[in-house]
Amino acid sequence: MLSAIFVDRPRLAIVIALVTTIAGLLSLFVIPLAQYPDIVPPQVQVTTMYPGANSGVVDATVAQAIEAQVVGVDKMIYMKSVSGDDGSYTLICSFELGTDPDINAVNVNNRVQIALPSLPDEVQRQGITVKKKSSALLAVAAVYSPKRTYDPLFLSNYVTINILDQIKSTAGVGDAVLWGAQDYAMRAWVRTDSLTGLDLTTGDIIKAIQSQNVQAAVGRIGARPISNDQQLQLNIQTKGRLTSVDEFSNIVIRTNSDGSVLRLGDVARLELGAANLDRETRFNGSPAAAIAIYQTPGANAIATLKAVKGRLDELQKRFPDDLAWRVTYDPTAFVTDTIHEVQKTLVEAFVLVVLVVYLFLGSLRATLIPTLAVPVSLIGTFIVLNAIGYSANTVSLLAIVLAIGIVVDDAIVVVENVERVMEEHPELTPGDAVKRAMAEITAPIIAITLVLLSVFVPVAFIPGISGELFRQFAVTVAVSMFLSAINALTLSPALCGVLLRPHHGPRRGPIGMVMRTIDRVRDAYGSTVARIVRFSVIGLVMVAVAGFGTVSLLKVTPTGFLPEDDQGAFFVVIQLPGGASVGRTLEVVHQTEELLTIECRLHRRHAEAFRGAQGPGFGRGRDHRQARHGVPSNRRRSGSTSRAATDYRPRHGWGIHLCLGGSAWGRSEGARAGRSRSDGGGQPGAAALPHFQHLLGDEPFDLPRHRS
Repeated sequence: MLSAIFVDRPRLAIVIALVTTIAGLLSLFVIPLAQYPDIVPPQVQVTTMYPGANSGVVDATVAQAIEAQVVGVDKMIYMKSVSGDDGSYTLICSFELGTDPDINAVNVNNRVQIALPSLPDEVQRQGITVKKKSSALLAVAAVYSPKRTYDPLFLSNYVTINILDQIKSTAGVGDAVLWGAQDYAMRAWVRTDSLTGLDLTTGDIIKAIQSQNVQAAVGRIGARPISNDQQLQLNIQTKGRLTSVDEFSNIVIRTNSDGSVLRLGDVARLELGAANLDRETRFNGSPAAAIAIYQTPGANAIATLKAVKGRLDELQKRFPDDLAWRVTYDPTAFVTDTIHEVQKTLVEAFVLVVLVVYLFLGSLRATLIPTLAVPVSLIGTFIVLNAIGYSANTVSLLAIVLAIGIVVDDAIVVVENVERVMEEHPELTPGDAVKRAMAEITAPIIAITLVLLSVFVPVAFIPGISGELFRQFAVTVAVSMFLSAINALTLSPALCGVLLRPHHGPRRGPIGMVMRTIDRVRDAYGSTVARIVRFSVIGLVMVAVAGFGTVSLLKVTPTGFLPEDDQGAFFVVIQLPGGASVGRTLEVVHQTEELLTIECRLHRRHAEAFRGAQGPGFGRGRDHRQARHGVPSNRRRSGSTSRAATDYRPRHGWGIHLCLGGSAWGRSEGARAGRSRSDGGGQPGAAALPHFQHLLGDEPFDLPRHRS
C-alpha cells in the first residue's frame, strides 16, 4: 500500500510537501498578475497615409485594394478598418486565440505586398506599416509643462527623442505610442497670386524641394581604378538635407533667361512648425504629450508599470526646468486592489475552514493536519499555472478560494477515519491504526478525486474567448484537487502517524458540548432521512421544484461577458456636428473639463483634442474629441464613476460618449468584419465599443448651465 511507505517514513512525505511548497512559492512570485486571463485575440495593424485625400478617396483607392488581398488570411476571425478624413488609413486584423502574433504579422504583410502595386504613388512613397498590435493598454503617461513654459511641439519632440525609446526598451512593454505626435516640419505658405503671375504651380514648388532637399551619395576621390602613384583617397561629403528656414528659402525654383534666379523665399513664407496642427493634448490644463504604453502578452502588468515609472524617474533627473511627468491612467491600481481583496477573502476562507474543522474534530492535533495539508495543495497549484503560461488573476484566485472547501475534505476524511480506527481498536499503535484506516479509504479517495476531475476537466475544453475564462478556472480547481489527493495519500497519513494519539474517555468542556450537539444533529438528520425515504415522491417533487426554479431564474437573470467594474476613471468622447473646427471643439472641451472637475471632484484630468478619437472604432473626423479623467480611488470617494458619467445629458447636435471604468479599449473585440469611414459628420464605429453610452438631445448648449 502506497500510504504505508509514508507512514513508516514520514520525513519523505514532509520533504515532498516542502519541495512542492517551495516550488509553488517561487512560481507565485514570478507568475504574471492580471485582472482577467488573456482573452483578447492577437491583432495585426496595417497603417498608411494618403496626404490630401479625404475618407472617401482613401476608402476607394487604399482600403478596398488592401482588404481585397488581406481578407481570408490564415486563422483571421475578423478585420476592421478606419479611413480618416485626414488621409489616414488603419486596418486591424484579429486572429484566433493561441496563434503566433509574429506569424500573423508575416501572413498579413505578404498579402499587403501583393496589393502594394495597385495603390497610389503617394501612398507607396509614404510606405505601409504592418506590425503586431497589443490591445492591452498598460497605462497612459503625460509629460507636461506645469507653468506652460513649453508648447506642445517641444513636448512632443522631446518625448520622441528622449523618452519614447527608453519606455519601449523596458522589460514587459510591448509598445509605446505617442498620441497626437507633432513632429517638426518645414512649412511653406505659398502665395498663390505670385505663382499665378510667374506661371508656376504648386507642383513646380514640390519638384524643386524634392530635387534639392536630398542626401546625395557622391562617392570618393582617388579610389581605384587609378594609377598606383595616387597617394590619397578622400570620401566626398555634401551638405545633405536642408535644416533651417534660410536654407529652404534659398531653394531655386527657376532660373530665368536674363540670369535672374527665382527662389522659394520669393513666393512663399517658410517656418519651422508642427507637421500636423489638428490635435492638441493637455494635462490639468497645461500642454502635454501623452504616451500610451502597451504590455507584452504574459507580462506582469504591475511589475512592468513599476519598471516604467522607475525609468521615468531616472529620465526626470535630466528634464529641463518646468517639465514633469505623471501617469494619468493606471489600471494596475484597480488590479492591485482587486487582487488584495481576493487575497483577503482567501485568508478569511482558510481561517473559517480551520475553525470549522476544529469544531467538528475537537482536537488541536487533528486540526493541525488539514491546516498543514491544504496550503501545500493550494500553493502547489501555481507551479502548473506558471508552467502553462497562465496568470494570477481574479478568476484563478477565486478558483483557489473555491478549492479550499474541496481540498480540505480529503484531509478530513483521512483524520476522521484514523480517529475512528483508534477508538475502535485502542490496542493498535498510531502507525498501525493509520495503515488500517488508509487501507479502507485509499480507493474512495481516488474515486472521489476522479469524479470531481470528471466535472471540471471537460470545462477546460470549452472553445472560444469565454472558454478561456472557464479553462483557467477549471485547470486551477483540477490541479488543486489532484495535489490534494496526493497529499491525502502521502502527507496526511504521515502526519496522522506522528501527531494523533488515542482518546481516553468522553470529551469535556466546551468542545465536549459541541461534539454532543453535533452528534444530536447527526442523529436527528438520520431519523428524518429514514422517514423521508419511505415516501420517494417527496424527493422527486423537491427535485422537480428545484429544477423548475433554476430554469426560471436562469431565463430572467441578466447575462453578460464580464462584470462591469468601477476602475476609478472614465473616458469622455465628444462629437460635434460635421465640419466643426478644432477651435470650436476646444471650447466645448474646456467647458466639459471645468464642469467635470467641479462636479465630480476629479484629482486629475487629461484631455486630448484632435481630428477623431484614437480608440478602436473611431475615425479621424474633425468633430471628435476625447477627454480622459481620473477620480479618487475607491477607498477615498463615495459613489461611482457610473453615477458621475451619467449625470450629463447633452442635447441634439453633438453628443458625449461615456466609457465607464476606462476599460472599453481592451474589451472591444466583438466587432464584426467591416469598414468604417469618418467623414466629419458620421458617427464612429459604435459596434466596436459595446461599453460606450451614447447620450444625445436636441441642440448644443452651454454645459455649465444645463444638467439633468
